[in-house]
Amino acid sequence: SFFICSERVDLTMTTAAEEEQELVGEEEECGPLPINKLETQGISASDCKKLMEAGFHTVESVAYVPKKHLLAVKGISDAKADKIINVASKLIPMGFTTASEFHQRRQEIINISCGSKELDNLLQGGIETGSITEMFGEFRTGKTQLCHTLAVTCQLPIDQGGGEGKCLYIDTEGTFRPERLLAVSERFGLNGEDVLDNVAYARAYNSDHQMHLLQTAAAMMAESRYALLIVDSATALFRTDYSGRGELSARQMALAQFLRTLMRLADEFGVAVVITNQVVAQVDGAAMFASDPKKPIGGNIMAHASTTRLYLRKGRAETRVCKVYDSPCLPESEAVFAINADGVGDAKD
Repeated sequence: SFFICSERVDLTMTTAAEEEQELVGEEEECGPLPINKLETQGISASDCKKLMEAGFHTVESVAYVPKKHLLAVKGISDAKADKIINVASKLIPMGFTTASEFHQRRQEIINISCGSKELDNLLQGGIETGSITEMFGEFRTGKTQLCHTLAVTCQLPIDQGGGEGKCLYIDTEGTFRPERLLAVSERFGLNGEDVLDNVAYARAYNSDHQMHLLQTAAAMMAESRYALLIVDSATALFRTDYSGRGELSARQMALAQFLRTLMRLADEFGVAVVITNQVVAQVDGAAMFASDPKKPIGGNIMAHASTTRLYLRKGRAETRVCKVYDSPCLPESEAVFAINADGVGDAKD
């Protein structure tokens, strides 16, 4: 009987070790694959290093770009590019899947709370991770305040409406204020110092710099878990760097590439991307008949790139109104929220 017992103990020990091994494996699987994973598939370490230096930090980043982007990397020949794409497509599932499988994956998507119950109900849980949410409205409608609140709520545990991750904040207008984050963190019972340490902030000075910051962001996301990427505002610098009709097509192309890179980051790392946008007043004949003559800038390129578009406008006193302007699954309706001293919250009746 002693032998049987010892065997049994051995068996339980091995199963526990196996389970731990499986858990570690699962943990690795759920995040993006690091670029050095290609080395196990016959791609040389020096080629992986070249890709990394060119801004490709995950296998997904290689799988999602067109071939010409890989050919632009110094030292990657046509044959090498084909081999890398071939290996990456084997590691990353990029074929067809059934709608039921996709539906199952959609059920597991995390939503980040906006700090207001009304707003979360409107968005069916909050800001969706893995997609781009655009907020537009004129000045003083609460765009930046919403960004500040989200920078804190994304750090909350998942069961409290958070994303259990850090936040990246790209600021183009110089409106980022850490003291607002401290006020919001106090409301949620979080340690202010920790909250500020978990927010990586960068000020963008021109549209090229703004684009370059996304490459730095990709490198940081490959290192640790980020839940949210905020760009406030995505269009302000494009609006001033390119002026007049003559540069319009160049501006739209640059903006399209910026938004495409954002979409790729959302796909690759599963982060929620929140961008703010400015509005322009319509001064043509049609404006006379429109109830609200303001429209978001960036044209169709901006409209097609954003998954969900939210229109913010002023309400009475400190209240603001958020309307779902465009979304693949949310109904077109409105919610009233308030901007309080401790961030975005529900309006008091």
